[in-house]
Amino acid sequence: MTTTSVEFGGRTITIPHDPWREIRERTPVGLPPCRVVQAAAHVVMQPSYAAVDHSTGSPGHPDEIAQHVDWEATMAFRSHLAAHGFGIAEAMDTAQRFELGWTAARELIRRCGDLRLPTGFVAGASVDHLDEVSTPSQLIDGVIEQVGIIQAAGGIAVLLPMPLLTRWQADEQQYVDVYTAIIDGCEGPLITHWLGEMFLPELAGYFPGDSFLRIMRHDPTTVRAAKLSLLDPNVERRLAHELRQQDQFMLTGDDYNFAPLLTGVGTPDGQTSLGDIPVPLGPFSHGLLGIFDGIAAPAEIGLRALAAGHRDDAMMVLMACQQLGRAIFEPPVHRYKAGLAFLAWLNGHQDTFDLVNHVQRERSLDHYAMVLQLAADAGALTDVETATDRLGRFPALD
Repeated sequence: MTTTSVEFGGRTITIPHDPWREIRERTPVGLPPCRVVQAAAHVVMQPSYAAVDHSTGSPGHPDEIAQHVDWEATMAFRSHLAAHGFGIAEAMDTAQRFELGWTAARELIRRCGDLRLPTGFVAGASVDHLDEVSTPSQLIDGVIEQVGIIQAAGGIAVLLPMPLLTRWQADEQQYVDVYTAIIDGCEGPLITHWLGEMFLPELAGYFPGDSFLRIMRHDPTTVRAAKLSLLDPNVERRLAHELRQQDQFMLTGDDYNFAPLLTGVGTPDGQTSLGDIPVPLGPFSHGLLGIFDGIAAPAEIGLRALAAGHRDDAMMVLMACQQLGRAIFEPPVHRYKAGLAFLAWLNGHQDTFDLVNHVQRERSLDHYAMVLQLAADAGALTDVETATDRLGRFPALD
């Protein structure tokens, strides 16, 4: 196998060229997808943003940030993900949704809909368009309003977690009342989202008691799936089994353990749907993952191998991608967008890897060197010449 070696971050990084060539060449093309995966996509900033004095400690106003979004590159990146067979998860945490603000998030949703991607898109519904939400009824009506906007753009709404419920110290029944009122006020399909406190500390204790399953059982014809980001594969397998009993399915958001969760322990034994998208059912999860932003090329190879029944090949590729995911999402987890933008920059999808409020400056050079080696091992560096050239122009982090 041909390799290229580069010095970066005090390490010698060995980059293999096309490491999955043999697996790719022995895997047939044109098979129906065996898993539905939505890739949560980041937002690309213009080079002009490098000179703007924003940080996570002193964040910029959303209106000012929006002036520096590179809309063309941001949408081109979504087309790139779709070309590898993945749907887009728009205006989610990976897109720095709440730092970016609702005006820009709504523009992301509109533009993503205008792409008319064959793989479709989902998008997060919240209440960040409102100046104040002080009652459950305002929360319910606000989420329903955003669901309508997403659906009008051609997307499927994901009911984002509502930190207000934890601030209000809502109990199990209050969670059920809020969610079921939203569900009853919307057309389907809908997806719920359970985000763990490692992503957002104030979500500790979210979905108290049996509220999650009570909500999912309320109207399975409308609520088709749940995205789970608890980073606990045992909990996910248990809940995925519960959902499958009522014709629903799990979209794993576990960037640490997605390989065995996607491959599962058996073959499809049924089929359901998410809108117009056919969804195989079985003892496995589907996916809605931020890491797929950075691993689209090798993940496509791995899932093609899985569809062909080549489970060992699939696991080999996906486990290498998972190792990369664990590095990119290492604590503090919320800084994971830095690794994704870094890879997109190395692969030539954007001119800089600046992020909103310059999150990329909060990761160390050693972190980027680790991400680089694991990305090389996973086959996530698709243009070795461009990557090595750009490494020689790596910007200062301070």
